[in-house]
Amino acid sequence: MAASALVLAAPSAATPPHDGPEPAPERPVSATQAEREVVSSDNVEHVANVPKQPPFDTVDAYGTDIAFQGDHAFVGNYDGFTVYDISDPAKPEITSQVVCPGGQGDVSISGNLLFVSTDYPRSDDSCTSEETDAADPGGWEGMKVFDVSDPAEPRYVSAIPTACGSHTHTLVPDRAGESVFLYVSSYGPAPEFPNCQPPHDQISIVEVPRDNPAEPVLVDAPVLFPDGGNPGSPEVSETTGCHDITAFPEKDLAAGACMGDGVLLDISDRAKPRVIEQVTDDENFAFWHSATFNNDGTKVVFTDELGGGSAATCNEATGPTRGANGIYDITSGGDGPQLDFQSYYKLPRHQADTENCVAHNGSLIPVAGSDIMVQAWYQGGISVWDFSDSQNPHEIGYLDRTPFDENALETAGSWSAYYYNGHIYSSGIQEGLDVIDIRDERTDPAKDVRFEEFNPQTQPVYGS
Repeated sequence: MAASALVLAAPSAATPPHDGPEPAPERPVSATQAEREVVSSDNVEHVANVPKQPPFDTVDAYGTDIAFQGDHAFVGNYDGFTVYDISDPAKPEITSQVVCPGGQGDVSISGNLLFVSTDYPRSDDSCTSEETDAADPGGWEGMKVFDVSDPAEPRYVSAIPTACGSHTHTLVPDRAGESVFLYVSSYGPAPEFPNCQPPHDQISIVEVPRDNPAEPVLVDAPVLFPDGGNPGSPEVSETTGCHDITAFPEKDLAAGACMGDGVLLDISDRAKPRVIEQVTDDENFAFWHSATFNNDGTKVVFTDELGGGSAATCNEATGPTRGANGIYDITSGGDGPQLDFQSYYKLPRHQADTENCVAHNGSLIPVAGSDIMVQAWYQGGISVWDFSDSQNPHEIGYLDRTPFDENALETAGSWSAYYYNGHIYSSGIQEGLDVIDIRDERTDPAKDVRFEEFNPQTQPVYGS
């Protein structure tokens, strides 16, 4: 492993307005863009915002996913990650920033360990690496492990390469509590990439011993679709891997959003997940992106990332089902669990043609006996919606901003929106961290639910 150099970036003052054309990688998010008008339903309040801070204040430094532990939120970024103190949700503060470029920056946490995805080939596995050509067989990408026992001073511990890198990953604890497994999702882009040869319909399984995180092990790289996944079409992605997996350890299940397919996996043997149900929707789904179970593990919401997240797909021209969520009941069949389609849910407000908008990452709002979810929609903002009746989902609250740029379509908006210990936290691609409160009799019971640790793609069970 290369020297594990780590760059800590100190919190700094807000970025001044940008006043001149510069190359895109150096172009900061202007104060005007960062402070756009917020609109919301009457039951939703915008509590606080912490704008992206240098050196993560450029347009290309996308804010991404969030993991939570105690009074801290760990937010990924294409250029590293930021640790926020959220002990006072009305006044979140940056505790530390780690510069460690590599794209995506998907995060999860367990105990003192933070796991971070690297999805773009780099010259080595250090945090001072340089970008390298994807055709370079020596390029490094995979998983990095950090010790965050002191959130103000994260410490780089180890790294392990995975084929095709790590676009996303899912943490699955082992039964004995001695290790964590990481299901690493990636997909093959082209034959000319030597570390990502198609067909690449597999995941990488990494085991990290809790007592020796300096020695992560690649346990297996199973092919999930030995009989082939969706072959694709001009409107539907070919399945050459998975984009994201959500685990439901309580029932030994996981749901995989795998480009052209939605799948259920049996994870009773953590090191040997296997597909037990596989569905497609070539009429409406272009790219199966992510999944969320309900609290009973009897339903799955799959999202469709129509347009790859960079297109305006929440407009009248696209319609109400393309780019929507698909709601599936998990039913019993002769060969085991089956995914039974029930309905679609899509953002009920049309967005401007300069606003990239698509179904993205969300989590349940923990209300026992109800199925309520908060979800990010990029420049569509966030939507709180109820799917307790699988065939009649409906919105109960929202928060949105005016366009990032009224004259051009640029990638912005809420990447991830999750409910944690009484508030909604949104990681904005350009907007930084938002804290949001929903006050509604349908969601108020969730304010009494507390987690010490929350990885949204490792769903806990709450209530009774």
